[in-house]
Amino acid sequence: MTAALACGDLRRSGAEIEARAARLAGGLARLGIDDGDVVAVMLRNLPAYIDIIQGCRIAGAYYCQINWHFKRDEAGFILADSGAKMLFIQPDLLAEIAAAIPPGVQVVLVDADGTHAAGFDAWLAAQPAFTGAARWPRGHMAYTSGTTGRPKGVRRLPPNPEQQALAAQVFKEALGIYPGVRSLVSAPLYHSAPSSFAQQSMLQGDLLVLEERFDAEATLALIERHRIDTAYLVPVMYVRLLRLSPEVRARYDLSSLSFVASTGSPCAPEVKRAMIDWLGPVIHESYASSETGYITVISSPDALRKPGSAGKAVGRALIRILDDAGRELPTGEIGRIYAHQPAYSDFSYHGNDAARREVERDGLVSVGDMGFLDDEGFLYVCDRASDMVISGGVNIYPAEIEHVLIGLPGVADCAVVGIPDDEFGESLAAQVVAETGAILDVDVLRHELGLRIAGYKVPRRIDIVTALPRDDNGKLLKRKIRDAYWSGSSRRI
Repeated sequence: MTAALACGDLRRSGAEIEARAARLAGGLARLGIDDGDVVAVMLRNLPAYIDIIQGCRIAGAYYCQINWHFKRDEAGFILADSGAKMLFIQPDLLAEIAAAIPPGVQVVLVDADGTHAAGFDAWLAAQPAFTGAARWPRGHMAYTSGTTGRPKGVRRLPPNPEQQALAAQVFKEALGIYPGVRSLVSAPLYHSAPSSFAQQSMLQGDLLVLEERFDAEATLALIERHRIDTAYLVPVMYVRLLRLSPEVRARYDLSSLSFVASTGSPCAPEVKRAMIDWLGPVIHESYASSETGYITVISSPDALRKPGSAGKAVGRALIRILDDAGRELPTGEIGRIYAHQPAYSDFSYHGNDAARREVERDGLVSVGDMGFLDDEGFLYVCDRASDMVISGGVNIYPAEIEHVLIGLPGVADCAVVGIPDDEFGESLAAQVVAETGAILDVDVLRHELGLRIAGYKVPRRIDIVTALPRDDNGKLLKRKIRDAYWSGSSRRI
């Protein structure tokens, strides 16, 4: 039985969700959406999103999430590149991207008023239930973040029964999803991980609580009210939760919470430790990508023992650290991370076979991350290959410096990037955000870094800023930071 849904004041039983999904699948078929076609979704976290996810499963269609912050050119590229035949979108978002919608794409408006979707409900009520032959559920078609060039759409083949069984175990270990779970998600569903979390919660759980937007105290209230077992939160949410006063935190009964899942952006060890001190050993972090699926998970006890690690292989995942020539590197040596997760079916980059071949080596896939394995098999992710800085011929991984910076007194957030340097080609610049009420001194920061890391890794330039550019999932948008430093340069590295 499909899980029930709670969103604001709205409640729907699993039976209601199933009936709505059948009508949505019927509506898709009526509009010519065939097996394996793509349906685009540009919505905030509304109940209609769950209808679309479930309906596309029945129809055998991929649903392609579009970040609702995207402007015309960004959304238009995905609509055209994905070959989407249909678009579900809110009216205020349509106004921004209307001119970029390719000809032939059918548009269904989702009129949102809080958690209400009256216009969409009227359309859905008029659709016949799907009566076609059973189709393989396709899941989502996620577009990668596109660290270089345009983003790429990841499409997976339907899984076989063995993969489905393996995946169920991976979702339990990495996301805390299991039969009967009561789960909560407020991260935007246009991201792959929250989308996967919602999919699996609806398939296996008893209840999914969907928040349109994250609010720290409201999250605690929902955990108490619905007796939530598993919540999907990201590090930026941890920070906001930790800012609540002890009196506010103590106001809510969180004893039902047994698993908190996080992926998408690494969590600073100090923040994770503070969350564990508060909630107990329920915090779990995973390393994953749209291409590889979930590769590692780290529990709270291991996170305290191995600060900064992304964990050990989950399920039957294979992890190898290779150099540029494809040779496996010894323990502790940084190289490119390659992985394979047998719980997932194979994938393609829609319309880009060459790009798909470039990321694979001997059956293993890399998304450009650099890292190393320790002597116990724990993975440490150092950086994207594209974020690595080469200064005077020396490879420097900014994430290593960021891990030290975030641990210094008064530092709330930070980022390190490579900037132009006439002598060394590149040098390092750090942007640092101060904790509320703290006053940071650049010379003190530089001195403290010099006590902890090699001198050549200490940024020559440290800028105190009010905030860093992050998306709704907490992912740091380093390209925006880097571009500001390189904008006046005649070259790019």
